[in-house]
Amino acid sequence: MQRAMRLLEAVAEREHGAPAKQLARDAGLALPTAYHLLRTLVHEGYLRREKGLFFLGEAAERLSSSGAQQKRRSTVGEAMAHWRDALGVPVYFAIYRDGEIEVMCVADSPNTPAVEEWADFRESGHAHAIGQCLLSQLGDEARRDHLDRHPVQSLTPYTVRDDEALLRRLDRIGRMEPVVERQEYALGTVCAAIPITVGTTAGTLAVSLPSHQADRLLPVAHQLQTEIGKLLGTLAISISI
Repeated sequence: MQRAMRLLEAVAEREHGAPAKQLARDAGLALPTAYHLLRTLVHEGYLRREKGLFFLGEAAERLSSSGAQQKRRSTVGEAMAHWRDALGVPVYFAIYRDGEIEVMCVADSPNTPAVEEWADFRESGHAHAIGQCLLSQLGDEARRDHLDRHPVQSLTPYTVRDDEALLRRLDRIGRMEPVVERQEYALGTVCAAIPITVGTTAGTLAVSLPSHQADRLLPVAHQLQTEIGKLLGTLAISISI
């Protein structure tokens, strides 16, 4: 395995391909050993051979892509954990994909617990700031399609009462304004969500607080908004994964 990895690394370093003899020298292997491993790696799809030169194959590229995605996800998770600790709030990252709300990552802790998902987040987008923020970034037709599939329902006494009231509210939300929700999804909790639009995909970063700390909500949201730009490229790539 170790010798095969050395060969793969040698091929990866040669963008325009290399012959077996060159790769054997690069990897520090005897030529017969290199030939045997190269044939195996070609057979397994990790390398491909063209006109006597070896290149990375689809299997190796998939591994590379998977590793890069994992690294990006790790970077997002680390940033969210940093914001959680610095701001003293749980942080949520969600996107709207294939007609559904998808929470990609949550950074919380025993001292800053996330909101308990007592009603399915995908079906209750009208009630929480994450959903309202994502829906606010959609066109009218897409919003109505979502509400046809996930109609408004009262979760607390503060939840918006019907589709039309929600649509009017969404129309009033400014393009880059934090979307604020107070006890509409869960009693005792307030939430703010910041829009992140990448291409045609709607995304959001959100925070929540106990309702007795509601005065902290907007200052924390604005503080988070100033930090997002540092990670926007990574978040954009994560949205596309």
